[in-house]
Amino acid sequence: MTNNTDGDLLLKNINAQAPFPICFTDLEKAVAEKIETGPFGYIRSGAGGEQTLHNNRAAFEKYSIIPRFLHDVSNIDTSIELFGKTHPTPFLFAPVGMNRMAHDEGELAVVRAAEQLKIPYIQSTVSSYALEDVAQAAPAATKWFQLYWSTNEDIAYSMADRAEAAGFEAIVLTVDTVMLGWREEDVRNQFSPLKLGYARGNYMNDPVFTASLPDNSFESYVQGVLQNVFHPTLNWENVRELKRRSNLPILLKGILHPEDAELAIENNIDGIIVSNHGGRQLDGVIASLDALPAIVKTVNGRIPVILDSGVYRGMDALKALALGADAVAIGRPFVYGLALDGQQGVEKVMTNLYDELKVSIALAGATSVKGLRNITIVKKDGVDDQ
Repeated sequence: MTNNTDGDLLLKNINAQAPFPICFTDLEKAVAEKIETGPFGYIRSGAGGEQTLHNNRAAFEKYSIIPRFLHDVSNIDTSIELFGKTHPTPFLFAPVGMNRMAHDEGELAVVRAAEQLKIPYIQSTVSSYALEDVAQAAPAATKWFQLYWSTNEDIAYSMADRAEAAGFEAIVLTVDTVMLGWREEDVRNQFSPLKLGYARGNYMNDPVFTASLPDNSFESYVQGVLQNVFHPTLNWENVRELKRRSNLPILLKGILHPEDAELAIENNIDGIIVSNHGGRQLDGVIASLDALPAIVKTVNGRIPVILDSGVYRGMDALKALALGADAVAIGRPFVYGLALDGQQGVEKVMTNLYDELKVSIALAGATSVKGLRNITIVKKDGVDDQ
């Protein structure tokens, strides 16, 4: 519970001694000036002509809130509950791979920020640091493990087992990356972080993966990752087998169609992350926010629904929550914060997002995350979504 009479959050930032980029556009500009073209292009860009990337942002602009006034909004409850655990904010750290492109401490800095802010952290399979190292860096943080399937299924099961043994509390299986999207920016820059070894952390610490290599050379590692990280045969039977083998909740990330959401429930999946991979996989795809209402309607409260992709502001998060999301995952903004100032940069970015969300909840006339579902939200075409 946050008391909004403790001080004006806007003035708090204006009085700050060391100004930090406050909005996403300024963050992106600052990072473009700081890091090399290859890594920046990889983090910033979307697939193809970037229509999906732009759709994600345009979707948030289509929805508008009709606020209510003359309610006591002096106390705002931003807490949520996921899998029996209460969290003080409705945010999660989205899984973003190869964080050493942005900062030498990579995922270690991010998970320490997550621990400090009490925000759940989802670690990517293609991390620069091993999941065991991440677990040790922030033992009190809530940590989930994002799993990419593998051509060698035993590698996927091994990573899931390692995550459970290391204290991770859920497995997030990404289903939209059966092969790499058509990423023109990386071709233009001739940049592949996989080939440069930024994803070594989990793979080179996995006994099944290393046993599959002909030798310990860097070239064997690169070839091994490229042979295994993409999985065009991934199907529902693989999902069912993962569910049978794991004691952890299983979420599917990348669901955009309500029929796939229903199939997920039929296959005893524990949660859904509505996501188009931040616009980085298939171009010309529906915005995650536009896909959200139909999935929320289909799920009807049976399992958690989390919104991912294109959330750059606290107000974006409010709109997603008002449309029925149980939580919201943040991706690019925290990576930009990491690039600018390591752990402190991550904390600053996420704190700014949270402060904007708190102010916006109150100004919308709500007093809790759940209460946002009673707020009227309309599209530009005038169709009421509530």
